[in-house]
Parts: sequence; structure tokens; C-alpha cells
Amino acid sequence: NVKLGAMIETPAAVITSDIIAKEVDFFNIGTNDLEQFTFALDRQNPCYDRVSPKNHRALLRMIKMVCDNAHANGIKAGICGEIAGDPTLTEIFLELDVDMLSVVPSRILPLRKAVRSISLKDPKKAENDLKLFL
Repeated sequence: NVKLGAMIETPAAVITSDIIAKEVDFFNIGTNDLEQFTFALDRQNPCYDRVSPKNHRALLRMIKMVCDNAHANGIKAGICGEIAGDPTLTEIFLELDVDMLSVVPSRILPLRKAVRSISLKDPKKAENDLKLFL
């Protein structure tokens, strides 16, 4: 049995992820393209990192929306792209209910260390913290 997944890489895919979730077995959020299309920036632009911070509220809200829509339909949602391997964002991703992080091999050990060092908060407190953050 081959699982069928959907890459969520555009704002349109995020907004319709509740519909797409009914047709697939999992989501993978392609953050590199999603960032580029959300902020209407060319990734080759030397100002890209200044204009598009990795923890931008718009991007985190979209990740949360996709995860919520995936879980409401009984499927999992993962993240791939550069930010998936950023240990400074690992706790945020776990609190957003991301199920999987897809990273290049050189990021596996630092990411594993980050995951093991995190003590997730009380679910209700984490939810309230996220509401403030998002």
C-alpha cells in the first residue's frame, strides 16, 4: 500500500488544506516555497532573511492551520525545508502539533538533541501561550 501525500507549498494550499486532507494520507509542508510565496520574495534576494524571519507569525499561523486541518481529518502533517532543521524552532513546531520534521542528514543529531531537551508545557498553558504568540 502506497501512501498518497500532498505538498503544502502555497498559501492557496494552506487555505484549502481542510479539503485536500480528505483526499490524502498525509501532508508535508514545504516551508521554503511557502515562505517565498507568502512573502512574495525571490529566495535569491540578498535581503530575504531580513524580510522573511523564520518565526514570522504569518508562516507559523499557516503551519498551525495545516496541522489542525490534517488532524481534524485523521492524517499527519510534517515540515520539510530549511526551518525544519532549525533547533531554535523545534519547540514551537512541537507546540503547533507538527508530527514530523524532514531534515538533511547533517541536521539530524542537533535536532534530536533539541527534541530530547524539550519538556513540553501543560497542554492548556501551551495553548494559551500559542494564542498570545500567534
